[in-house]
Amino acid sequence: MNDAALPSHMSPAPTDAAIAAALGRGSIVMVGMMGAGKSSVGRRLAARLGIPFADADAEIELAAGMSIADIFESHGEPSFRSGEARVIARLLEHGPQVLATGGGAFINPQTRASIHSKGISVWLKAEPDVLARRLRRRSDRPLLKTADPMATLTKLLAERNPIYREANVIVESRDVSHEIIVEEIVTALRCKLGIAEA
Repeated sequence: MNDAALPSHMSPAPTDAAIAAALGRGSIVMVGMMGAGKSSVGRRLAARLGIPFADADAEIELAAGMSIADIFESHGEPSFRSGEARVIARLLEHGPQVLATGGGAFINPQTRASIHSKGISVWLKAEPDVLARRLRRRSDRPLLKTADPMATLTKLLAERNPIYREANVIVESRDVSHEIIVEEIVTALRCKLGIAEA
């Protein structure tokens, strides 16, 4: 779970350290659609801030002993969502950290309330064409195993975007380097936490 903390010989910049300190035992929780880059950006953000990184989907797979696709297939989405809520509630007890969540996690009202009480949510907002391009490369997305994945994606975005908008911080995920997105998140977090730039 702690695979992205900085090596001991490196220290975060003073303003980055101030963000980590301001979190206390809280978490920075990455939310948004599948393909938005929550895990890859979250891992880099954690390294930048010198705090651990956790991936809720990886933890769910570890707890279940099977892939998320297999959980969906064997037990159905309601069972998966129930397990997901329990795993995220447990992970939120272990801040400070950057926590990447699955695309549907923030939609659960209890999970959303837990995230808001124990951390700062960051919505990586991505346009449908960006998500579609990224998701075409992957075949492990259970919700997109439909006759028309693009129509399914569009429908999911229409349903979920109003809820994602409740996130504390919104940053546009687009086809630029992850470092640029991380920089924008750090700037937004400084603003949210009232930390002056050094």
